[in-house]
Amino acid sequence: MTATRPLPTEEDLTAIREGVRAVCAPFNDEYWLDRDNTGEFPKDFHRAMADGGWLGITMPEEFGGSGLGVTEAMTMMNEVAASGGGFAAASTIHINLFGPHPIVVKGTPEQKARWVPRLVVGEDQCCFGFTEPDAGLNTTRIKTFAEKVPGGYVVHGQKVWTSTAQVANKIMLLTRTTKFEDCARPTDGITIFYTDLDRSKIDVHLIPKMGRKAVDSNAIFIDGLFIPEEDRIGEEGKGFSYILHSLNPERVLIGAEAIGIGRDALRRATQYAKERIVFDRPIGQNQGIQHPLAEKWMYLESAWLMVEKAARLYDSGLPCGAEANSAKFLAARACHDAAWQAVATHGGFGYAKEYHVERLYRESALTRLAPITEQLIMSFIAEKVLDLPKSY
Repeated sequence: MTATRPLPTEEDLTAIREGVRAVCAPFNDEYWLDRDNTGEFPKDFHRAMADGGWLGITMPEEFGGSGLGVTEAMTMMNEVAASGGGFAAASTIHINLFGPHPIVVKGTPEQKARWVPRLVVGEDQCCFGFTEPDAGLNTTRIKTFAEKVPGGYVVHGQKVWTSTAQVANKIMLLTRTTKFEDCARPTDGITIFYTDLDRSKIDVHLIPKMGRKAVDSNAIFIDGLFIPEEDRIGEEGKGFSYILHSLNPERVLIGAEAIGIGRDALRRATQYAKERIVFDRPIGQNQGIQHPLAEKWMYLESAWLMVEKAARLYDSGLPCGAEANSAKFLAARACHDAAWQAVATHGGFGYAKEYHVERLYRESALTRLAPITEQLIMSFIAEKVLDLPKSY
């Protein structure tokens, strides 16, 4: 993940695709439909990806990972999302890739040795307590507070949209250690921890939602959680800068996953258009069906080029904020449009679960909402690329 590491060749990326495809193949449409219906976490899929070594693709080699970059990771996640599992499959393993990156960047050698190998082999599952109901994307306004006590910290507060908290045994937690009003800068006084998810002190409440049911989202309430000092990552009060390391890679990965979902939806729509006979001809012979599908293919492939560009810039050690944000924006739009067109191509059957496109359409909505809104991306491009005045 530095400029000194050679970028992967097309042969390297093809090998990754083939390896990931082989792991995903046994988990068919029926498997993912069942997870969508029941909400059961895809434990066997997570285990298969861990056993294949894929959870550690971006982790340092000295701790059991592969030490590869965003280009390889986004190739892997694109293939996972296109395999039929959609965002549920991608989200099962997504947070393992760059979510724990603060450990790699700022963790001590002892912390890395204690935490990273267990993440790589799937022994630990981590959830992330970053977002708060009254702060949203304004991270500097979080209120969850870690008070310094002998030997560590005691935490009180609340987080929302904490994915996998129903099954996780670890939590990466963003807190304030200095109140906002007492800081010289809004980004000061924020501290990050990686610690045990102690359910006697953390109350986890499931949030019912429209898609990705198999990967739970939660509101969590923290009341008197003790965190030992050795579970603090980096310096106290410097945590905001640590999470910035993972923002661009996450946008690239979300973009790659969105393209995977869109391609899967387009594949299903195209196949249906070939097979569905109306008025003695396949509906795919009609330009009214052909042209929207062709248009969606062009948008998906164009967005994929931006995803690739952002990944290679990052792996080359070059600035990529505009490209990473644009990749997420364009890929999410293309995904959502392709998924809707797949539903429309199926007509009434597009509304039926047995054809799976309604599931992909529901999951495509999330690619446009998280981890950053389209409006903030456009504001970023306006300010940082077009040099317009800051609007907020």
